[in-house]
Amino acid sequence: MAARILIVEDEAPLTELLRYNLAAEGYEVETAMRGDEAEIRLKETPPDLVVLDWMLPGMSGIELCRRLRARTETERLPIIMLTARGEESERVRGLATGADDYIVKPFSVPELLARIRALLRRARPERVAAMLEAGDILLDRETKRVARSGREIHLGPTEFRLLEFLMQSPGRVFTRGQLLDGVWGRDVYIDERTVDVHVGRLRRALNRGRAPDPIRTVRGSGYSFDERFGRAS
Repeated sequence: MAARILIVEDEAPLTELLRYNLAAEGYEVETAMRGDEAEIRLKETPPDLVVLDWMLPGMSGIELCRRLRARTETERLPIIMLTARGEESERVRGLATGADDYIVKPFSVPELLARIRALLRRARPERVAAMLEAGDILLDRETKRVARSGREIHLGPTEFRLLEFLMQSPGRVFTRGQLLDGVWGRDVYIDERTVDVHVGRLRRALNRGRAPDPIRTVRGSGYSFDERFGRAS
């Protein structure tokens, strides 16, 4: 069962960016644009983690965090605070209120995803798989190692992230633009054909001899990790 994450953020473009990237990671994502709206949702069905903006209409993120920590049902709920405030005193205030982590805008989406995984691993280890496995391919997120049929595959950092991204959503077809956003991040401006180069490198590393190719090219669309890979025919 996928972990449920509630994003409480009043900036619509940022909310959509986070929703897209978290969904691509396999999480169930809900959103709220007001602090008071989020409080009602949290009383009804608490998620596994909250990404909470500091400044919100209806109720501030700081106040919502205080209230969550005061309730037995949500006192241990993982909370990551988003804010434009970068001063040390404000970071201390956010953490003292009960936030588990704190990230200053503008931030790197891959960094936020890594912090979410780390928090969930501590709070709900059963919801975050450290290992991804398909057929004879095993990817270890913690050690950053990949093996196929017991043989270690040496991948560069980009090829590792690309394989991890594809393996998280087997069968889903990603455009080159989506892969650039998910693997490289939206703040990196490179040509979409760069994706083809790295997919080619990844294939060469994975597919020695006559080993079947787990990556499917969808003409006119993009790439996917073949959901049939490793299944008995």
